Amino acid sequence: MSCVNGDWRQKGPRAARTKSGRSRVLPSAVLAAQKLSVMTKKRKPSRTRPAGRHPAEAGTAHPAPPPTARSSQLRAGRQRRARTAGREAALASPPDTYWLYGQHALHAALTNPARRKLRLAGLPAALERLRAEAAGIPCEPLDRERLATLLPPGAVEQGAAVLVEPLVPPALPTLLASLPAMGRQIVVALDQVTDPQNAGAILRSAAAFGATAVLTTSRNAAAESGALAKAASGALELVPYLQEPNLARALDELKAAGFWTLGLAGEAEKVLGRTELPERLVLVLGAEGPGLRRLTRARCDFLLRLPTRGPLRDLNVSNAAAVALYALLGEAA
Repeated sequence: MSCVNGDWRQKGPRAARTKSGRSRVLPSAVLAAQKLSVMTKKRKPSRTRPAGRHPAEAGTAHPAPPPTARSSQLRAGRQRRARTAGREAALASPPDTYWLYGQHALHAALTNPARRKLRLAGLPAALERLRAEAAGIPCEPLDRERLATLLPPGAVEQGAAVLVEPLVPPALPTLLASLPAMGRQIVVALDQVTDPQNAGAILRSAAAFGATAVLTTSRNAAAESGALAKAASGALELVPYLQEPNLARALDELKAAGFWTLGLAGEAEKVLGRTELPERLVLVLGAEGPGLRRLTRARCDFLLRLPTRGPLRDLNVSNAAAVALYALLGEAA
């Protein structure tokens, strides 16, 4: 026991008074039992939910709310989006296909029996105009906004586009075997010309002047596409466009078949048109900027330049091809 300000108190366990007035220490177990009894008396009885009031307890489900105008609009919107997605999936380009567009390119593709056409899409008026040429091809009327989503940005589709598979050109040995033994034959070889506009324009010049074929590489070159077909203005259906894995090896094969290779180079000393050339020629054109690569240049029997005299000596590769083809084939034609 201790005295604080004259008051004696019990240390440790709680002290209790007996009838005689003496204090005694209560054991800890008795104190714990008394505290539990007090807490039990103060606790309020919990409320219980009557049986059957909760739907899960009663075994019943919530009744479905009546349909409203808002829910009907949402449902109609979901159905409309599903139909649109289905049409877009049907119009999407499968692998190894592309959308071909442009008035002349479209007409040439539709009238080419060797071209496989899968679907024609466009404005109703354009589809009506192409009805005879598109006989047997599934048609899909679209507005101009939907039609634009099928084509590259900025493409001038002129109202219609056709989904096609790439043409299958003849193999180089087959092409060489089909050529006549006599007469001027020109094959244009493109050394990594990657711009489809340039490649298409070269195809157009090749068709105009009567070149035999256009040869390019299968990599780092302009692949067959809608942009190339439009720039070619129908020539893609007329001039074989061969893509070879190795240009140097293809040039060797052409030389073995009797062709001479002529490379255009701005720094060449001799001028095209003033040099006597054989009948069978491969006109080799390099990309703008780099020009002919080393292995390609090494396989050229002739290196010539165009007879330019103005302050600007370099031409676009497609313009250079047109001038060279005219010099080689124009007068003969």
